[in-house]
Amino acid sequence: MKVMKLWYHIKAAVKKIVYKMVYGKKLKIGRGTTWRHQFHIVIEGSGKVEIGDNCFFNNGCSINALQHVSIGDGTIFGANSHVYDHNHRFRDEKQSIKEQGYSVAETVIGKHCWIGTNVVILKGIHIGDNVTIGAGVVVREDVADGSVIS
Repeated sequence: MKVMKLWYHIKAAVKKIVYKMVYGKKLKIGRGTTWRHQFHIVIEGSGKVEIGDNCFFNNGCSINALQHVSIGDGTIFGANSHVYDHNHRFRDEKQSIKEQGYSVAETVIGKHCWIGTNVVILKGIHIGDNVTIGAGVVVREDVADGSVIS
């Protein structure tokens, strides 16, 4: 088990270097933050991602930013959880969704949160500190400090 953990940390360290080369000042990853397989960060346009110290992302997690995503210290994510700061526009029935662009809003996740497996956090959400979000939840409203959402 210790060998596997070491392997994950080494792979994460290498990927951090690659992400910093690709995104530069658009990406801040705190000390001690790590992840497992298939973790992805996508930053487009003027987007920015800030991840605090000692965060953890399990297998298959992603962060997708066109504007700004912020994650506080000590927050952990279950497998296949996803964070977005944008959504497709879809009002014009005569135009394809791809052609309508995106609506964007800052997404903020507080310190020391536990985000369960298969959680989706949508654009514009503010999650307080010390929040627990159960597996499979789609977060589409703000969440107060200390809340448990299932």
